[in-house]
Amino acid sequence: MPRRPIHMTGTDGAALRAALRELRTKLDVPEEFPAEVLAEAQRAVREPRLPDLDATDIPLFTIDPPASVDLDQAMHLARRPGGGGYRVHYAIADVAAFVTPGGPLDAEAHRRVSTLYFPDERVPLHPAVLSEGAASLLPDQTCPALLWRLELDPDGRVETVEVRRALVRSRAKLDYDGVQKAIDSGTAEEPLALLKDVGRLREALEQERGGISLNVPEQEIVEHGGSYSLAYRAPLPADGWNAQISLMTGMVAADLMLASGAGILRTLPTAPDGAVGRLRRTATALRIDWPHHVPYAELVRSLDPHLPAHAAFLQECTALLRGAGYTAFTGGESPDPAIHAAAAAPYAHCTAPLRRLVDRYTGELCVAAVAGAEPPQWAVSALAELPQEMAEGARLANTVERECVDLVEAALLKGRVGETFEATVIDVKDHEPLVGTVHLAEPAVVGRVESSSRELPLGERIRVRLTQADPGTSKILFAVA
Repeated sequence: MPRRPIHMTGTDGAALRAALRELRTKLDVPEEFPAEVLAEAQRAVREPRLPDLDATDIPLFTIDPPASVDLDQAMHLARRPGGGGYRVHYAIADVAAFVTPGGPLDAEAHRRVSTLYFPDERVPLHPAVLSEGAASLLPDQTCPALLWRLELDPDGRVETVEVRRALVRSRAKLDYDGVQKAIDSGTAEEPLALLKDVGRLREALEQERGGISLNVPEQEIVEHGGSYSLAYRAPLPADGWNAQISLMTGMVAADLMLASGAGILRTLPTAPDGAVGRLRRTATALRIDWPHHVPYAELVRSLDPHLPAHAAFLQECTALLRGAGYTAFTGGESPDPAIHAAAAAPYAHCTAPLRRLVDRYTGELCVAAVAGAEPPQWAVSALAELPQEMAEGARLANTVERECVDLVEAALLKGRVGETFEATVIDVKDHEPLVGTVHLAEPAVVGRVESSSRELPLGERIRVRLTQADPGTSKILFAVA
């Protein structure tokens, strides 16, 4: 897919920032932390609850976007001595070392639920002194973490699991592009080079159990010295390998909580037959060969997101991922549902506690499960309310993301009404074949299109004319040229 950005400068950037401020007001987004929350955070930084175990000798590294400073995860990979296989150390920021249950900081986290990302600023779950400071796994900083140790066999299957509180110290802050280049060039040291080996093994296991990871190009809002642009970004292989480490940990966490009888899972129902049937019709329209004996997941893995027809099909596949939620359980009950359909296994969110509320609780429950101890009451008592809290937080985060992209698109195209653009039809409404969605080659815009006469040709290139671009309403509209 095209990835060349369009730049916004001057008054357009200022107008967009004003529109983003209005959006935060409209959505009632919390920005400033109350004084008592900031005071507690400062006290927590001075007096954290530190663990006895010192694991600062493990040379961990982080992989994040270059500008990120709220670093939740750090890892180290090694070959197991003797019998083969791999050892994965995965450190997760220990937010519970700083947050007192029932205190102002805890209450504010439950109000916010998750970090919200706007083009001009980040609205964090926790005060910056924690999320960007003492609790973040920044390089050359000693800090508390939940340290997972996963022993894998030569095929990448998890054999043994341990998670304990420990002091850790990351040695390097890496980014995806740099990681990919180092691995491809053969210059990566073994702990990083093994990310490819372990990641590919875990991808093979995902395929074996029928799981699926959609490699869909995404729009990104890019900041350029006070102005903003949109670009398409197709995930690198390193993105997928890194995600497999997090996915593996989330699956292990789910198994630990299921065995202990208390926890909260991230769940996704199996797609209904009607949705899969619609995908088959879409594949036919896009001239993608999908034999009846080939499972959906196997087909998806064979597609190339850089081809317009394949990218359009992958975009349609995202509909099967809707309906994700959280399922909490206590007292040894069997959770229903318990499976995440995309993972094809039980799965839990546990690797991003700086940015997501639920991860602090799953981490605490897993530490207790491995130790064979009763989980703390503060963690168990919150389980009943967490699914609804997380659902409301996810709705707000999704709205923020969608509205921000709409605003940037409208601001980029303001003043260009009447111009024509090359575009690919990536969606056509089932019952309104004259209405759909197009993916512009340049700029990196995805918008609604309407045809006055003929049905929209799914997956094909067409020329469209911009008929509306209003930053005030965050809406753009195209017509078939």
